[in-house]
Amino acid sequence: MTSETGRAVRFAALRNRHFRPYLFTAGTSMMGDNIEHVITYWVLWQTFHSPALTGFEIISHWLPSLLFSVTFGGLAQRFDCRRLIQIAQLLFMSVSLSWGILFATHCLSIWAACILLVLHGCAGSLWGPAEQFLLHDFAEPANLPGAIRMNATFRSLGILAGPAVGSILLLGLGPVAGIFANVAFYLPMTWLMVRTPFTGHTRDTVSASGQVHPAPAIPMPGAALIGAFRTFRTVPLPRAIIAMMALAGVTALFVGGSLQVSMPSFAVSLGAGGAGLAYGALLLASGTGGVVGGFVLEAVGAVKLTAGIAVAGTLFYGGCILLFATTHHYLVAIAALVFAGVGSIASQSVSQSIVQLNAPAAERGRTIGLYNTVANGLRTGSGLTVAALGAAVGIQGSLALSAMIMTVATLIIGIQLWGSHHHHGPDPSPQR
Repeated sequence: MTSETGRAVRFAALRNRHFRPYLFTAGTSMMGDNIEHVITYWVLWQTFHSPALTGFEIISHWLPSLLFSVTFGGLAQRFDCRRLIQIAQLLFMSVSLSWGILFATHCLSIWAACILLVLHGCAGSLWGPAEQFLLHDFAEPANLPGAIRMNATFRSLGILAGPAVGSILLLGLGPVAGIFANVAFYLPMTWLMVRTPFTGHTRDTVSASGQVHPAPAIPMPGAALIGAFRTFRTVPLPRAIIAMMALAGVTALFVGGSLQVSMPSFAVSLGAGGAGLAYGALLLASGTGGVVGGFVLEAVGAVKLTAGIAVAGTLFYGGCILLFATTHHYLVAIAALVFAGVGSIASQSVSQSIVQLNAPAAERGRTIGLYNTVANGLRTGSGLTVAALGAAVGIQGSLALSAMIMTVATLIIGIQLWGSHHHHGPDPSPQR
């Protein structure tokens, strides 16, 4: 849906009768994802009291993205993305059912827990590229940035609601009934994929005249990281895409998933009543920033699709995280997290839009997979970064130093991008 002038329509995603239900079901699935974390992480800690297993919980969530994103991107390029999303949702459900059986029979072991944690991470990694192809189908080119932003916003809603609903299920039903009930949160997305007419390749196979053209056969990339390196070497990526991948990579590597795991330490140090209350408020602020930021940015239409905006958003995010890590005032920390969410969703939505619009049509799957490798997979390293720095300078100092490194790296990327723009001229406009 675009205006008569061909410009983007605000909240076009919410007006699209096919995309609107996808947004709500994506949020529901993300809520199920986070409900599972709440219940299983609590049971695992109560059962084993293993710091090593806690670290593996973080690694297992992101490692599949590091290893298999390019492969899963190749699958999304070749096959019906609706079916891939259904497989991912079924895998989520199977993992929840398996947790429930292990809890009910008292057969839970560390090796079984590790297998289920890895399978859960694989489900999320498989879902990602297929979803991005569907966004490409749902939205016209002018509306793709808004569609990506709204999708990220509704996923943030699921992430925000997941801990609250998970706590209610855990306390009200207990871990066994609660994790079985969690299966229901994946059903709406699974059913929607039966009904939606889009495959993820509709815009690539239907010409402007309405004639259907078969999609070209795309060779599968090599497995694991080999496929990522091969894609980077062989696919002629525009400078803007390389810059967006670099931005996503430094953010994932130095801050990434470390912010959430650092929250308990910050809650204790900031105080503001009981540490539990402070912890919950910090988590709420972090999630609220992404949700509110997504809706506000879509309403005002202030974010343009330029690499400079992505760099500015990342710098703003880094500055807010640095302020959060160094302040001793609780309300300042809350505000910093809220604004960090705004900067994060602005940067992520613009970066992903640039990647999707500028990716070579025949290599869109591998390009999206490579982007997911750096944007999600490198979050595996953020846990190691925080652990190593945390042992030396403490958790607060570790996050502050990581944010400083990320900000400096972003400045370098921005300077390189600016110099390349003036020396070579801008990258050509994306062709759809």
